[in-house]
Amino acid sequence: MTNHASIKTSLPGPKASSLLERRHAIVPNAVSYGVPTFAETASGSKITDVDGNTFIDFVGAIGTINVGHSHPKVKEALHEQVDKFIHTGFNVMMYEPYVALAEKLAGLAPGHHDKKVLLQNSGAEAVENAVKIARKYTGRQGIVTFANAFHGRTLMTMTMTSKVKPYKFGFGPFAPEVYKAQFPYTYRRPEGLSEEAYSEWIIEQFDDFLLKEVAPETIAAVVMEPIQGEGGFIVPTEKFVQAVKAKCEEHGILFVSDEIQTGFGRTGKTFASEHFDIVPDLITVSKSLGAGTPISGVIGRSEIMDAAAPGELGGTYAGSPLGCVAALAVLSIIEEENLNERANVIGHAVKDRFAKLQQEFDCIGDIRGLGAMVAVEIVEDPKTKTPNKALAANIISAAQANGVLLLSAGVYGNVIRFLMPLVITDEELTEGLDLVEKAVRSVVPSYSV
Repeated sequence: MTNHASIKTSLPGPKASSLLERRHAIVPNAVSYGVPTFAETASGSKITDVDGNTFIDFVGAIGTINVGHSHPKVKEALHEQVDKFIHTGFNVMMYEPYVALAEKLAGLAPGHHDKKVLLQNSGAEAVENAVKIARKYTGRQGIVTFANAFHGRTLMTMTMTSKVKPYKFGFGPFAPEVYKAQFPYTYRRPEGLSEEAYSEWIIEQFDDFLLKEVAPETIAAVVMEPIQGEGGFIVPTEKFVQAVKAKCEEHGILFVSDEIQTGFGRTGKTFASEHFDIVPDLITVSKSLGAGTPISGVIGRSEIMDAAAPGELGGTYAGSPLGCVAALAVLSIIEEENLNERANVIGHAVKDRFAKLQQEFDCIGDIRGLGAMVAVEIVEDPKTKTPNKALAANIISAAQANGVLLLSAGVYGNVIRFLMPLVITDEELTEGLDLVEKAVRSVVPSYSV
């Protein structure tokens, strides 16, 4: 069997070390990095660095590469568009790829109502515009988000984000009229409370929130990640999501599903909100839509999307031709290669491997997720569930030294997340999991409880 991962140097290698010196001299320290090396080439689920080390990618640029690195159909679409033109500005002279992508996204989104689509550049821009649109349509100012949420790094989306460090510390004052409600974190529910009882309790907390903390008639939108990403891949209960949506309908509040990390096959469906049998009023998308090109969007009910007047939405590079043609290729690939189904196969493989390890290592506290959006929470003890950030970091470092890229997540920094490209082969997946298991076995004994 071919070894897909190949580590030839220590990390960083000689060339990467030289680049790191240049990087530290010119790039702000606030721009973090997950592995101390630099990419040279990438294809499918593998990245080769400047020193010739090849990694199996279990990060996928934080959920951006569902169709894999450098997919031939994406490259072909980009080459064809570059040969025609690179950019004219949709708000100056329009181009068909914008319209074609909007049509495709509207057709894929849940619900049989008429929809329209605004295209932008980044996830944060999509969320910002969803807020603008919701406020314009409802005439209200308030926005509700949730504990453990992450929505971006712009002023508004940073305000909507829950984790203070590293995302918010020292960057205030923040935008007004943003409120945070509780979100079900089933693994960390109060001791003695069943999952069902906990779900009911959290729903009651949301009802109380709308009574005691905010006046519903002042709220324009509730913005929810159907699975919290940076928060640690926290999957809410179906009852909770449906209860929140019902409350929104009762009070004329728009329900916005932030699908930036969860969309386009990652959870085994085109949109993660489909798992909860709801139809959002607005959906924000980005990341894997563009396969590495900057593209994002807001998909919504036509009457809501038309609330803003001409000139009130848009941007210089918003919905660029290159991003649009890449996205159209991505959507075709997902359908042609059955990546929704593939996500479920990948997710089962990851969960099964860690379920076996959990029987042996009590530091593996929780294994959760939908489709190929899987997380493993590392703890000091399965009874106390005390987060073990240091151990999670050491497992990740050991995996990288073995040739597998991993990243952490979670408000405590103790969650290892898996976002491998959905085109990963069975061989690559098995080898990658073997190398992660090897990392666990090499690191955990020194942290035994």
